[in-house]
Amino acid sequence: KMSSGAADLRQRRKQNCTESDKMAPEERNKENSKLGRSPKYMLIQRFAKLFFGCLAAVTSGMMYAVYLSTYHERKFWFSSRQELEREITFQGDSAIYYSFYKELLKAPSFERGVYELTHNNKTISLKTINAVQQMTLYPELIASVLYQASGSEEVIEPVYFYIGIVFGLQGIYVTALFVTSWVMSGTWLAGMLTVAWFIINRTDTTRIDYSIPSRENWALPYFACQVAALTGYLKKNLNCSAEKFCYLLVSASTYTFMMMWEYSHYLLFVQAVSLFLLDSFALAQTEKVHEVYKIYLFSLFLGYLLQFENSALLVSPLLSLVAALMLSKCLQMSMKKGTFMSRLLKIMYIYLVLTITLTLNFLLKMFVPHKENEHLLKFLEVKLGLNTTKNFTMNWLLCQESLQAPSQDFFLRLTQSSLLPFYILVLIICLFSVTQVIFRRICGEPLKETVKLEDGRIGERPEIVYHVIHTILLGSLAMCLEGMKYLWTPYVCMLAAFGVCSPELWMTLFKWLRLKAVHPILLALILSMAVPTIIGFSLWKEFFPRIMSELSELQEFYDPDTVELMTWIKRQAPVAAVFAGSPQLMGVIKLCTGWMVSSLPLYNDDDLLKRNENIYQIYSKRSAEDIYKILTSYKANFLIIEDSICNEVGPVRGCRVKDLLDIANGHVVCEEGDSYAYPKYGRFCHEIKMNYSPYVNYFTRVYWNRSYFVYRINTVISFQS
Repeated sequence: KMSSGAADLRQRRKQNCTESDKMAPEERNKENSKLGRSPKYMLIQRFAKLFFGCLAAVTSGMMYAVYLSTYHERKFWFSSRQELEREITFQGDSAIYYSFYKELLKAPSFERGVYELTHNNKTISLKTINAVQQMTLYPELIASVLYQASGSEEVIEPVYFYIGIVFGLQGIYVTALFVTSWVMSGTWLAGMLTVAWFIINRTDTTRIDYSIPSRENWALPYFACQVAALTGYLKKNLNCSAEKFCYLLVSASTYTFMMMWEYSHYLLFVQAVSLFLLDSFALAQTEKVHEVYKIYLFSLFLGYLLQFENSALLVSPLLSLVAALMLSKCLQMSMKKGTFMSRLLKIMYIYLVLTITLTLNFLLKMFVPHKENEHLLKFLEVKLGLNTTKNFTMNWLLCQESLQAPSQDFFLRLTQSSLLPFYILVLIICLFSVTQVIFRRICGEPLKETVKLEDGRIGERPEIVYHVIHTILLGSLAMCLEGMKYLWTPYVCMLAAFGVCSPELWMTLFKWLRLKAVHPILLALILSMAVPTIIGFSLWKEFFPRIMSELSELQEFYDPDTVELMTWIKRQAPVAAVFAGSPQLMGVIKLCTGWMVSSLPLYNDDDLLKRNENIYQIYSKRSAEDIYKILTSYKANFLIIEDSICNEVGPVRGCRVKDLLDIANGHVVCEEGDSYAYPKYGRFCHEIKMNYSPYVNYFTRVYWNRSYFVYRINTVISFQS
């Protein structure tokens, strides 16, 4: 029965393809003959619309990439700076990613460079790592291959080539959002409005300003392409050629996205949940949804093999959910019969899928050896109030701005650009329409094969339902963690622009209002052109001068203290020296000097997290002997104290590094809002500057400036008074 059912589905799908391919020209010819238009005229009109739409999409992407490049140059004066000063602009984890790109270019061959990265023992002291797997360095591998294979060595500097690729990907990102909105609304005016809102709200749509090499800046453009292709793939009455093209694009972009970002499978899990709900209410073709599930499985399998048997993909919730859905496929197929029992079984089906998903994930984590972000689960426990902790790493993560709830300023900025009000309006209309469709499906009413404008049923379009569910899920996450806004806000721009430019959405609203004074179809067509035009002019008047002033204003980024420190290290420190300090500074030292460090700003490895916590003890109230033992255990030769951390005056007192260390070490006890200190020693970073025993016995100051104090860790301890 299962095989015959699957065969029927395939046969039905082929018939639908051929029927739609045959019927579409016939329907168009009938409509054209009624309007007195020849098929040739309509073909030219459709081609012109497609041509100018594609031209607008590509132009928007290119202009955005040029805008980012110009803004970056104005902000950092990049072209007029020396190589060292340019590299200092890469901070934290960004410095690490770019440093490995440099190492690949310096290697005698690409193969040798890859081998050195996969067996890397020159970055972190006493630790050999597979940097390609642990830090997801596939973007750097691709960039280095392109740089060398294209013969760009004599044309452009490596740093310009690297950031140029990232800016180009951001252009593709914007183009993909443009196309998605265009496909949904039927007019490329929606794409233009999407791009305008995206750029105006750039502070909340992308982190490209702060961290160019970050993994999401490489990965999210591919996810946007996948969403655009998936939107087209879910459409009804799609001809076979377009369906195959969308399917191939979904496949390629899904796999590429998974290879570019270690957390990609979590975002794909959210997407899979959206598709699962879409299919559960029978609002899309089941065979199409299950084809996407197969793409997930294939991408996970291929990613597992090419990412050095990455166990994180095996225990990911995405694999468990997709496996559960595939196992439940037969039951779901037998339920769509329109009977009361089948509708009752749908609720049981959802429960069954959730149960199988949780069970599979539990079993996989039991039997598959993994270190799948255990700290992430502990963080979620504390974040949700299920647990409390004094652990430094957990509390430090909780204090990060990206992991806080979004501020009021975020909503204020979206409101000032008119994005949030229109998004809420569009979401409410779509959500009510989808709810009506679901209610009709529960009552046994079938979906229409073709939804016409006069029907006013925008909730029957599967691609619209998918985006409504997807944006609600992403929005729920963004309301908990501010860092998630960079995933949600771009699709807020896209959905809001689609809605105000869609005659179907306005028609749906007028159907509910039952307008009689004015012809609703005519009014819907007028509003779908007039409203976005008015929005566009108001945005142009208010925000275009601001954008131009950003590009014309010369900003200055100059950090002479860090430049002096890096210069001293390169000239004075031994080649085999190991430096210890804050992880963020260690990333910059690794990039600018190439010297080995004791820690890195990476948070996906428990050992590195423990190292970071131990080395941060230089800002705690511990004895000189304790700090000396910690540093020598990692074979460190030099210690760098940062004045900005030692004398930090943060906006939130309990979130300063030294406060978190005091709580973790039990040096401060908080009772009913009052703090009691019980330290045996003074704060190490203060005491070591006094140059008295026992600190001078263990450490010798060799360099200092206004921001940094460098101490050599003595190999032979001299006890002098």
